[in-house]
Amino acid sequence: MKTVFLSNAIAALLLFPGCTVGPNFKKPAAPGMNGYTAVPLSPTTSGANVAGGETQHFIEGADIPGEWWTLFHSKPLNDLISLALTNNPDLKSAQAALAVAREDVFAGKGAFYPALSGSFSASRSKTSSEISPTPSSSALYYSLFTPQVSVSYVPDVFGLSRRTVESLKAQEEAARFQLIATHVTLSANIVLAAIQEASLRAQIDATRQLIAANANMVQVTRQQFAKGAATHLDVAAQESQLAQTEASLPPLLKQLAQQRDALAALVGQFANNNMPERFAFSELRLPQELPVSLPSKLVEQRPDVRLAEENLHAASAQVGIATASRLPNLTLTADAGTMALTAGKIFAGGTGFWDLGASVTQPIFEGGTLLHQERAAKAAYFEAAEQYRSTVLTAFQNVADTLNALQQDADALKSAAAAASAAKVTLDLSKQKIQTGSAAPLDLLNAEQTYQQAEIVLIQAQANRYADTAALFQALGGGWWHRADLPKN
Repeated sequence: MKTVFLSNAIAALLLFPGCTVGPNFKKPAAPGMNGYTAVPLSPTTSGANVAGGETQHFIEGADIPGEWWTLFHSKPLNDLISLALTNNPDLKSAQAALAVAREDVFAGKGAFYPALSGSFSASRSKTSSEISPTPSSSALYYSLFTPQVSVSYVPDVFGLSRRTVESLKAQEEAARFQLIATHVTLSANIVLAAIQEASLRAQIDATRQLIAANANMVQVTRQQFAKGAATHLDVAAQESQLAQTEASLPPLLKQLAQQRDALAALVGQFANNNMPERFAFSELRLPQELPVSLPSKLVEQRPDVRLAEENLHAASAQVGIATASRLPNLTLTADAGTMALTAGKIFAGGTGFWDLGASVTQPIFEGGTLLHQERAAKAAYFEAAEQYRSTVLTAFQNVADTLNALQQDADALKSAAAAASAAKVTLDLSKQKIQTGSAAPLDLLNAEQTYQQAEIVLIQAQANRYADTAALFQALGGGWWHRADLPKN
């Protein structure tokens, strides 16, 4: 009767669901905002008749494509990003981290089931003749063979195992969004690097053209000096301008080489691999219709915000874990097997044995360790909550900054294009006058300097517009939810 009662009690405990201590996680609500900027921006930008000068339109509430970089209509760019998504070591590392987190969840779920183990022992012994011998045959020398199965189970009475698995699942989700964030950042970095390469190539071409023009004007000035139409000071000034222009070329070439090295690293290659892709503004098309997600959707689209949310969830579960660790812990055990003096009688009648047991452990005094661990878990939850809030604020700031930048980029490019056009007209007129002797060499020198500066400003304005367009797609989440190659829930 006692055995039956104990068995029924253990069965009842196995079926008892228990309670789950600690806070139940609640997903933070999205900020209640109607827009990203303090002052509503114009739905369109200004335009200019140069590469990258197209008018852009902001489409509120439009979705973001998963391969948003294809909107730049550059096959070399598409090929490079495809290669990077296959070879980049940071992306592969993030994929492995997700696999680790997923296996940790499966391992944690093992606590919900009884632990079963089997053992077999064999021994040879001799007992003292002065005491009652161990075997029933009274033999002093005997062998003992014992095959045994043991079962142990810890009922999750207060939810320690459930909170542990909850924390592990949140960490798995955090690893998933870290992978997604790495994916989005990688594609955006390649686009930005390609734009920077195009900018550097344009600056190098403009500088080389200026060097050629300056070298030609040095010859013209020298000829005029020989005829007495120019002074030695005029020649020296023109030679100085040529030297300064030539000196500006090596830094640009250095930056281009470094940019190519950076692109190689992003696609998982060494710098000595000669990538065939080359980028120029003439081969990039500026996207003209730009989606602008609703503010209420941003927290769902930004992988860094979702990562911070899952960290908050894991911290919430850790509070429950720390609380449950201070409560009683129940352990159920059972053993069954046989014990025989010879191997041939292991399964003979009368050799079997079994036992059932239950124990409860209640922490009483551990030097304040469990209490302070619970307090630390609560403080960590508060820390994660503030980190989440900071991440959300940064996300909205990124979008607002980019939207403002795109408006200003368009105006800056329009002004830069007008300035460059006017400087080119001034330079051409100065060249004509200097050849006819109707202008002073200093006038030509000033015109060259003005044009050189205007050309560089124009190229940089073009680069800013392309770069900030890419930054907007990244700031809005990068469209990862449309990517079939990224893991879902």
